[in-house]
Amino acid sequence: MQVYGRFAGIYDELMADIDRDEWARYLLSFVEKENALIADVACGTGEFSVRFAKEGYRVIGSDISEDMLFIAAEKARSWAVNVPFICQDMRELALHRKVDVICAACDGVNYLQNDEDALAFFISAKRALKNGGMLLFDVSSEYKLANILACNTFAEEEADCAYIWHNMYDEESRLVKMELTFFEKIHGKDEYERFSETHIQRAYTQDELSELLQKAGFKDISVYDAFTKDEPRTDSERLQFVAFAGEEE
Repeated sequence: MQVYGRFAGIYDELMADIDRDEWARYLLSFVEKENALIADVACGTGEFSVRFAKEGYRVIGSDISEDMLFIAAEKARSWAVNVPFICQDMRELALHRKVDVICAACDGVNYLQNDEDALAFFISAKRALKNGGMLLFDVSSEYKLANILACNTFAEEEADCAYIWHNMYDEESRLVKMELTFFEKIHGKDEYERFSETHIQRAYTQDELSELLQKAGFKDISVYDAFTKDEPRTDSERLQFVAFAGEEE
């Protein structure tokens, strides 16, 4: 399971072009219960956690990266919202109470590199949800990982940091290995410090994830072309899953 390290400190700057307000509104469009208790799993720097809380929902945030959670806690204070954050592996959720909604946005499930890990997350999510509770998660599609990221190289430069992102996609394992090299500006100097991280994501098909959800006890599984309520296309780059926890046996 990938743990974000130093990358956490510049993550928000490099993701600044993504409209998190719109994304959060889209996710909340699936939540019908007022004042629902939401567990934001693989919450990263808390971008969705604080937005959910600002909209009046009760929120718990969790992530495996302590570096990410430190930034998330600082963000919650600056947003003046009360969000407790806990350091947990999403495959082994242990929340202090059952929740109405579990949300895992922005590729959290892609970081689960095999069916066993994905199933472990779904089982732990099912146990953490109230009967009839909702699981929301998205994945970068197989089409995106195999055809857009694939074995390509990307680069981007911001005011205080830059990166070079090289991908290697293995068709047999359907794993994409992302070699990321960062250049972060040293505070008070016109110099940059270089560091690297390696991330690995798995390409899952819609059917594979739906079958694993059913195996974990989820019902009424819907899949959308992300940010819409439309059915996925063959070239959809992100898939949004919505599934409901069945009754305990």
